[in-house]
Amino acid sequence: MRKLFTPGTVGSLPTPNRVVMAPMTRSRSTQPGDVANEMNAAYYAQRASAAFIVTEATQISPQGKGYSFTPGIYSDEQVEGWRLVTHAVHKAGGRIFLQLWHVGRMSHPDFHNGALPVAPSAVPFEGSIWKVDPQTGVGSMVKCPTPRALSRDEIKAIVEDYRRAASNAMAAGFDGVEVHAANGYLIDQFLRTTSNIRTDEYGGSRSNRLRFLKEVMDAVVEEVGADRAAIRVAPFLTARGMECPDILPTILEAASYLQDKGISYLHLVEADWDDAPKFPEDFRQAVRERFRNAIVVAGKYDLELAEWVLGRGYADFVAFGRKFVANPDLPLRLEKGYPLAGIEGAELFGGTERGYSDFPAWSSQG
Repeated sequence: MRKLFTPGTVGSLPTPNRVVMAPMTRSRSTQPGDVANEMNAAYYAQRASAAFIVTEATQISPQGKGYSFTPGIYSDEQVEGWRLVTHAVHKAGGRIFLQLWHVGRMSHPDFHNGALPVAPSAVPFEGSIWKVDPQTGVGSMVKCPTPRALSRDEIKAIVEDYRRAASNAMAAGFDGVEVHAANGYLIDQFLRTTSNIRTDEYGGSRSNRLRFLKEVMDAVVEEVGADRAAIRVAPFLTARGMECPDILPTILEAASYLQDKGISYLHLVEADWDDAPKFPEDFRQAVRERFRNAIVVAGKYDLELAEWVLGRGYADFVAFGRKFVANPDLPLRLEKGYPLAGIEGAELFGGTERGYSDFPAWSSQG
């Protein structure tokens, strides 16, 4: 039997297989208020056969928002909206983690009443976010401005925002939380010398640049327990002004700390574009030496590569993104060798059930 389809464990949670649904921004929350809704509940419940689901990135505060129509987890209404989702997923026999998100500088003043987005440092960079024009209702990629630097007190307040968001996720019925520290967002911005040029205790040395990540994870673990806490990182990201010469040893140091904390899993994002750098095998080995709990990998995986990474022991789960969008019963299709449906990129962000929850399961296709 292929290992991808054998039972696993994440934290204290047993899983029926090792096919994870990767977090994917879909921008379909109810407005105003950025509230998860029944359409979201239907979408995630259709995919409950995953080992576990990681939700779309969810902002921990109004300040953490950087894309139109993305959901939050800081208001009572948002907690209630997410409760619809967790109830539907659990009723369908699934498991689901909420991804906690603060975009940092990857944002726009239109989301913040004209105020600049925040970051470790006021460093200009090349980056764009998806924003809907309120006049036309049409979404497009919009350039981000140079952010303003956070004060120490503001950093401490954001740590508490993560704590409250984790607590709210438990109130909403999630099985755990995944802290988004990848893809050039706020925690990632603190990790890298290219985006963090602070001269206080949050910048400069490797240990200082890791301080914010550690404070966030300490708060989350205190709130929900280590077996319900996880984190996602992107070691080889170079886009969005994130090409840091010290990022690999920084991530490895983080892995040792996260193992000591005993978190449920470490989620490694691999670049998934055609000419992207490959994850070197020696780096996979180095991560595994430092982190012995569950490792999830996500990237341009097919069945063969998934079996290779699991068979070598470099990962315990493999996450699939776009394949899960068009194939709600992806574990079954992969195991049985059934054909995989494709998606149209225009329907990824925003919209209705079309291109979202209207993909049929294999068993219902006549």
